[in-house]
Amino acid sequence: MSEKHKFIHNLLTTEHLDASLVFGRADLRYLCGFSGSDGVLFFSNHRTIFLTDSRYLQQARQEVDADEVRCYKNKLQALADLVEETGSRQVAFDARRLSVSQYLELQRLCPSAVTFSPLTEQWESLRGIKQPAEIAFLKQAADLNRRAFDATLPVIRAGVRERDIALELEFNLKKIGGEINSFDFIVASGWRGALPHGVASDKLIAEGELVTLDFGTRLGGYHSDETVTLAVGSVDGKLRQIFDIVIEAHDSAIAAARPGMRARELDAVARDLITEKGYGDFFGHGLGHGIGLEVHEFPTLTGKSDTVLTSGMVVTIEPGIYLPDLGGVRIEDTILITEKGHECLTSIPKHYRQLSP
Repeated sequence: MSEKHKFIHNLLTTEHLDASLVFGRADLRYLCGFSGSDGVLFFSNHRTIFLTDSRYLQQARQEVDADEVRCYKNKLQALADLVEETGSRQVAFDARRLSVSQYLELQRLCPSAVTFSPLTEQWESLRGIKQPAEIAFLKQAADLNRRAFDATLPVIRAGVRERDIALELEFNLKKIGGEINSFDFIVASGWRGALPHGVASDKLIAEGELVTLDFGTRLGGYHSDETVTLAVGSVDGKLRQIFDIVIEAHDSAIAAARPGMRARELDAVARDLITEKGYGDFFGHGLGHGIGLEVHEFPTLTGKSDTVLTSGMVVTIEPGIYLPDLGGVRIEDTILITEKGHECLTSIPKHYRQLSP
């Protein structure tokens, strides 16, 4: 039995369950290899059954690692029939992946003796520890970032639209093997740099502005995520000041990252430094997040997270300062927690760079 399947079997045992239903696309890919968009895995102590519709039946038969692959016309009815067929009475599901309306319908279709257990926390750590093959994909995806960014860098100058930079970056990533964008690319220049999620717009970059680019791609199902902030010409002294603070916070957090420390302790390394410099109120998000088959996954690096960092976890480190009406800075790398400390997977230089306008 694979380590992945052992996780589910242990969950069934500790929670005294007969079966579990797996709906999430990333979890399905992780547990059984299915890369399509519609399916569900029925997991019991005795067998695993994958169900999908006719569009994905042949694909599932090629990809899926399960005891049996079935085709359904109505997903919830097929699940209800399977629950009754196997005599399952205590059935779990990931509460984050099933809507309330689907849950109520499934409950209606099943015998009254069946009890459904919505689980959330128990599922969160499923994909938290990355295996060597996963880490290899994450490294390759990060390398695509570097190569595409180097090819895009000459385009970043005054008079160019943010949107055109994002398109050039996307084209360069896909040209060298990127599957899809990890998310809508952020290209935020000037005052728009104060928007942490400032998706590329029609704004023209002007001389004397900072430009923040947050981007990533997917390779083999695994994502990259990286943020660079650059200067176009000479910038205001306050903007240079917050850049220096953010890079110090970024570097300090990466240097401190190690197994055994709590996520909130790592968040505090960067947050306390930014606060001491007088900008604590302008760093409103967490220090980072896990990344893998989803671009945001377990664990989260926030001031409230008690998760203990463990060798094999892959997380982003992305402190930022955002000053309304002036601009902002975010610098992000992706790191692997190792037995001895950490390894940086992303490789674009993050030092202050002033581009020719």
